[in-house]
Amino acid sequence: MKPAICPLCEASCGLLVEVEGDRVTSVRGDPDDALSRGHLCPKAAALADLHADPDRLRHPLRRNAAGELVRVGWEEALDEIADRLHAIRSTHGKDAVGLYLGNPNVHNLGMMTFGPNLWRELRTRNRTSATSVDQLPHQLAAHLMLGHQLLLPVPDVDRTELLVLLGANPLVSNGSLWTVPDVRKRLDALRARGGRLVVIDPRRTETAARADEHLPIAPGADAALLLALLHVIFAEREPRLGHLASLVDGLEDVRSVVADWPPERVAPFTGIDAATTRTLALRIADTPRAVVHGRFGASTQDFGGLVAWLVLVLNTVTGHLDTAGGAMFAEPAFDPIHAPLGLGVGPGTFARWTSRVAGLPEFSGEPPVATLADEILEPGEGQVRALVVWAGNPVLSTPNGARLERALTGLELLVCVGPMLDETARLAHFVLPPVAPLARPHYDVIFHLLAVRNTARYADPAVPPDGDLRQDWEIASHLTRGLARRRGASWKVRAQHRALAWLGPAGVLDLGLRLGRHRLSLRTLRRSGSGVDLGPLRPCLPERLARGRRIALAPAPMLADLDRLRAALEAPRPDVVLIGRRELRSNNSWMHNAPRLMKGGDRCVLQVHPEDAARHGLVDGGRARVESRVGAVEVPVRVTDEVRPGVVCLPHGWGHARDGVRQRVAAAAGGVSVNDLTDERRIDALSGNAAFSGTPVTLRPA
Repeated sequence: MKPAICPLCEASCGLLVEVEGDRVTSVRGDPDDALSRGHLCPKAAALADLHADPDRLRHPLRRNAAGELVRVGWEEALDEIADRLHAIRSTHGKDAVGLYLGNPNVHNLGMMTFGPNLWRELRTRNRTSATSVDQLPHQLAAHLMLGHQLLLPVPDVDRTELLVLLGANPLVSNGSLWTVPDVRKRLDALRARGGRLVVIDPRRTETAARADEHLPIAPGADAALLLALLHVIFAEREPRLGHLASLVDGLEDVRSVVADWPPERVAPFTGIDAATTRTLALRIADTPRAVVHGRFGASTQDFGGLVAWLVLVLNTVTGHLDTAGGAMFAEPAFDPIHAPLGLGVGPGTFARWTSRVAGLPEFSGEPPVATLADEILEPGEGQVRALVVWAGNPVLSTPNGARLERALTGLELLVCVGPMLDETARLAHFVLPPVAPLARPHYDVIFHLLAVRNTARYADPAVPPDGDLRQDWEIASHLTRGLARRRGASWKVRAQHRALAWLGPAGVLDLGLRLGRHRLSLRTLRRSGSGVDLGPLRPCLPERLARGRRIALAPAPMLADLDRLRAALEAPRPDVVLIGRRELRSNNSWMHNAPRLMKGGDRCVLQVHPEDAARHGLVDGGRARVESRVGAVEVPVRVTDEVRPGVVCLPHGWGHARDGVRQRVAAAAGGVSVNDLTDERRIDALSGNAAFSGTPVTLRPA
C-alpha cells in the first residue's frame, strides 16, 4: 500500500493506494493520517476509475486542417503554441492572450509552485479563474479587513459550542474554505457534548437535515439577516473584542450602520421572523465558544461581498475571532502568507483597474470571469484572441456558459490543459493532457491554511505516469521558458526559469518547509508517511497579520455597497428563483465519467416545492421547462419540501450530451447545465463575483 492524498476536494483526505504494476486495485482511507483519521468519501474511491478511464487522454492533440483533433508530439505542440501566442501578442498586444484557471490547480503542488511564473510571463490583464465564481468575496473581505487575501479564518469545530452555517453544506462538500475531513463525526461530537448546529439555507440540505435548527432564508437575503443580528447584539449586548480590542478600528462605524437594520425591518426580505433573529443573535453573543461560517451559497449571490464582510464582523464583535471554539487561523508548515524569498502569495489588490468591456473591478490582477465572453466578443484594443484554459471547464462552470461557448469558437487559438475532451476542450486547437492525479506528488499549499488542525502531509506519486504524458509543472515550465525566449527576456530571467525547473516542485516545497515556523523538511514528511500533527489551532493574532496591520471592521467599499442592499429591500421580488446544489458523488463538472459515481437514478433533477409545482402545473417525475433571461432547459422534476416556496434547485456540473465530448459515461448520463440558465449580468457589484444563487426563472411543463 502506498500513501497518497486525495486531490479532489478541500478535505484532502489521506489515502492508502494498492497498486499492481500501473493498475490501481484499491483506494482506502489511511487510519493513521494526521488530519483525516481514515475518513474516505465516494469520490476518493473513484480515483481508481479516473486512473483507468479509457476516455482519459494519453497524448497531446492538435486540430488539423480538416478540423479533426489528431495526435501530436509534445515538443512540436509546445513550440507551436509558444510561437502562436507570441505572434498574437506581438500583433495585438499582451492582453490579446487570455487565461482561465480551474480550481484543480489549487490542489496541484506543481501548479502552485510553477504556475505563477507562467502567469507572469503571459503578462495579460485577461487572467481569470474559478475564484470569481466561488470564494472571491471571502478573499476580498480578508484583504480589506485583515490585510491578506488568504488570511481566512475557519470554524474550530472540535471545540465550539455553537456552529452557525450560512449557505454551507459540509456533509456534502467535506468543508469549503474549511478543510475538515470526517466532518460528520465532528458535527456528531459537537452535539454529543451539548453543542448546537444551526443551518441557514434556502434548502434543507443534508447538513440542515441533521441540524438542531434550520432557517430557510430567502436567496440573497443573508447580508440583511447578518445586519439584523448585529443590530440586536449592539442594542442588547456590548461588543466583546477580547484580546483584539487594541487591534480593531471602525467599531463605532459598524455600530452606526447596524442601528438602521432591526430584525423587524428585514423579516419580510429574509423570510425569517424577528423573534427568531433576536434569539439567534443573543445565542451567538452569549455562547462562550461560538462561530459563524458562510460559504458557497453565501458568496455566490447578489450581496456576497457584504455577507463575507459581515460574517467576519459578527465573529469579531462577539469575541469569537481568533479564540478557541470560534473562527481561527491555521499556521501551516509551508506558509504562503509569510513565506520569504518570493515563495508566498501576495496580499492581494482590489479595483486598481476595471475590465475593458463591463467595467468590473480587478482582484489580485484578475477581472471577474463573468465578463470573459465580453472580452472575446467585443472588438477593439485588448480583445482576447487566444485563450489558455488550465484544468478548467468554463463552458459548464461559468454563468451563461452557452454564450461563452459561442465566443470560444471564434478564437484564433484555444489551448486546453486537462485530461479529457470535455465541453470546453472539444473546441480547442490544442489539448495537452497531464498525468493522472495519483501520478503526481501532493502537498496542499493552500488547504493547510484552511485546516481544522495544524498538520503537514506529503505524498510521492502512487503510480507511474501512463501514456505519453507530462506533469502540469513541466508543461508550464516549458511554455514559460519558450515565451521568455521569444520575447527576448534578459539572461537573468531565463536563468531564473532554468533554476526553478532544476529545483522542481519538491525542491521548492522543501525550501518553504525549512523556512517556515515549524522548521520541517521534505525528508521529515516523507519519513512520516501519514503526516505530522502540529497541534490544534491557537490564537495567533496579531502575529499572523502583516507588521503594523490592524483589523479594519468598516472598509469603505463595504459601507458604500449598503445603499444597494437598501434598494433591494424595497424592490419587487421575482416569483421563482433558481439556486444550485452540490452532491457527495460529484465535484464540479469533471467527476461524471467514473462508473461507480454514476450508479443509481437520475441525479440531475429540479427540486420544486409542492406549492410551486401546483401553481405551475408540474408533477413529481414529470418534466419542466425552465427559462431565464439567457436560456432554457428541460429537466426532470422532483416535488419536495426540501426547498422553500418560490425556490427551485438544480445541481451544477451537468450537461454532457454535447457533440464532440469524449466521455462516454458522462455523455450517457447527460443532464443539463445550470449555467445555461445563470446570467453573466447578475454579479455581486461589490466584488465582481458571479451571483449564481437567486437567478429569476419561469416554469412550465415541458
